[in-house]
Amino acid sequence: MILFKKLHTFVFLCVSMIIFSNNAMANTTIQLWHQMIYSHREVLKKVVDDFEAKHPTIKVQVTYRETEELRSAFQSSSMGGSGPELIYGPSDQVGPFATMNLIRPLDNLIPIEEQKKFDPLALVKFNQKTYMIGNTVGNFLMLIYNKKLVPNPPKTLEELIKIGQSLTKDFNGDGKIDQFGFAFNFTEPFFFVPWIDGFGDHFMTEKNQPNLNSKAMISAFGLMRDFRDKYKIIPKECDYEMANSLFKEGKAGMIINGDWSWGDYKSAKIDFGIARFPLINSTNLWPAPLVGTTGYSVNANIEDPLKLKDTLELLNFLTSKETQLIFTKEVSTYPSRFEARLDPLVINNDILKEASKIMEVGKPMPVVPEVRAVWDSLRGQYQSVLAGSATPEQAAQKAQEEALKQIQSMNEELTPGPTLYLVWLLFAAILGFLLFYIATRIKKFLKDFKGANKFPYLMMAPAFISIFSVIIYPFFYNLALSFSNFSLKTFNNWTLIGLHHYQSVIVDPKFYEVFLKTIIWTISNVFFHVSIGVLLAVIIEQVMPKKNLWRTLLIIPWAVPQYITALTWRGMFNQEYGPINIFLQEYLKLSPIQWLSQPWTTFSACVITNVWLGFPFMMIVALGGLQSISPDLYESAKMDGANAWQRFKHITWPMLQPVIRPAALLGAIWTFNTLNVIWLVSNSGEPADQTHILVSYVYKAAFNLYRYGYAAALSMIIFIILIVMSLVVNKINKESKESNS
Repeated sequence: MILFKKLHTFVFLCVSMIIFSNNAMANTTIQLWHQMIYSHREVLKKVVDDFEAKHPTIKVQVTYRETEELRSAFQSSSMGGSGPELIYGPSDQVGPFATMNLIRPLDNLIPIEEQKKFDPLALVKFNQKTYMIGNTVGNFLMLIYNKKLVPNPPKTLEELIKIGQSLTKDFNGDGKIDQFGFAFNFTEPFFFVPWIDGFGDHFMTEKNQPNLNSKAMISAFGLMRDFRDKYKIIPKECDYEMANSLFKEGKAGMIINGDWSWGDYKSAKIDFGIARFPLINSTNLWPAPLVGTTGYSVNANIEDPLKLKDTLELLNFLTSKETQLIFTKEVSTYPSRFEARLDPLVINNDILKEASKIMEVGKPMPVVPEVRAVWDSLRGQYQSVLAGSATPEQAAQKAQEEALKQIQSMNEELTPGPTLYLVWLLFAAILGFLLFYIATRIKKFLKDFKGANKFPYLMMAPAFISIFSVIIYPFFYNLALSFSNFSLKTFNNWTLIGLHHYQSVIVDPKFYEVFLKTIIWTISNVFFHVSIGVLLAVIIEQVMPKKNLWRTLLIIPWAVPQYITALTWRGMFNQEYGPINIFLQEYLKLSPIQWLSQPWTTFSACVITNVWLGFPFMMIVALGGLQSISPDLYESAKMDGANAWQRFKHITWPMLQPVIRPAALLGAIWTFNTLNVIWLVSNSGEPADQTHILVSYVYKAAFNLYRYGYAAALSMIIFIILIVMSLVVNKINKESKESNS
């Protein structure tokens, strides 16, 4: 496996040299990846500009990535021995990254005397080593209230419900709630788990094992459901952005959010206050938010001493007293340095005073890798309760079972099995074929290269290197991973084990369930892509005036980036505020549809979004085909008395087949492998992981549960499925062409 790793590093460095060649003149270039929200990003930009002004030989490239994208991209880049020198994120990413040896221990890089100047919560440790230094302490949830609507925050759960009900109003009497008393991202476990402590238990044990099947969990499940269905003080569907928008627009009196949101609300000029989660009356206990930090970790792949020195220089600057106070002034963060807390900016800040009281009842954020499996298991079952497909008791029991199962899979270290011999035979066959192929053509190549064709070969070399780097090599590397035990615990010392993962996929009932959904997803999308695309092409070409105008307008859905379209459509499907349900209610007098709360309606929402994205491509292809059809054929058909449908059936459609069939096959392959729409519209497979297709299932296995070998095997099976599908379709097309000729 050493050969694979060295080759992987070489290929990655080649690609990096091509991409980052514009930075070759910089003395030192340090990449910083982060997940700060917009208001914090603005402050970070000012701070980095100040650092570069003071250190003219150092250039800092700052890149924003959403939290989950940050994790997956950093893992991928680190495989090739590269990645950013500094990574900024929440403390719970330390456990997985440290286990995979992606980040460097800081104990020998930052003196003990310097570390003692930080709050212990800001020094994130794993296995007795420090891997992260936070510039703030907190990263915790709290109750945030709009002082115009809620002069005094509720102290107890009963008060919260009472205030929430008094603020939830339909001002114009149209049957839709215009103002809610309470709003938060209640479908995500992170926003839910503080309530569990309020009912007398914690979601993890002291030994970092899941503790999900408890009375406290059942009570918390029931309370979240009652907030929506019994007390009706929160929206029926509400993700983070929806809750945030309602609060900033004054349409929600209270919200559960974190200290990272203060700068955003400050910029929006919201007069807000913060408070603890309300006391649970039945237990007389405070819900306990998870308290941790967001901070900086150093990439373990830095080998150049000068670059490491400059990286530490930047790290010290970003965590300095002066920088922390700049963030405190601009976005009200709580400094992690003790000396910074003595500054009047902190002492006289009422928000930070209250924050310290909230943290007193908090619980430390777990940083062990197993917490990812706990989140994943809890998330699905919690959403099943909200969807009404499981009782709190059933969900708690199943969540515990799934968490234990996933932790076992995550920590499993597989050893070579008897099928490894088959793998070596496969590699030997591939190598033998390649050697035979090269041997039969090497003489001709050398003759051409030494002769008149030397220049074309040199011109083709960069393209060949690029194709090899980004297509050929990754394919064979993924093939090797599919036969390996590559996982969380073997990230840097994986080995080939045989066909274990292929066997696991084939015997897993979940695979066939997801495969069936993928087939339905692909067929339905391609059907509507072709149908709508051809219909619009015929209308534009044969009916509509100003053809160029209509072509331009109708290609816009394809031109807009997928992620923007997907997030826009997700907002349109909102049960209460989405334009689609408003249209159904006001114009068709239908009941609102829970688009994003039920499995098949969510799946349908994803299909609708992808149809919108895909039909323009088929329309353009069909327009090209229509322009090649002679108008004389239509004139002859009209003279023979053929109506519009008959002309389409016997002339248009048959003559479009040579262009539509290849386009449909290409569209099927694209659709089969579309991740963005499913992931963004369904919010990572909601509800309860019921809207996954194969490619999103692979992504979750690799980057959420760290089962890289399993994900690689599943991706190879997807490749085989697509190859077989392409061969079958091409054979059918060939037979059809021969029968028509």
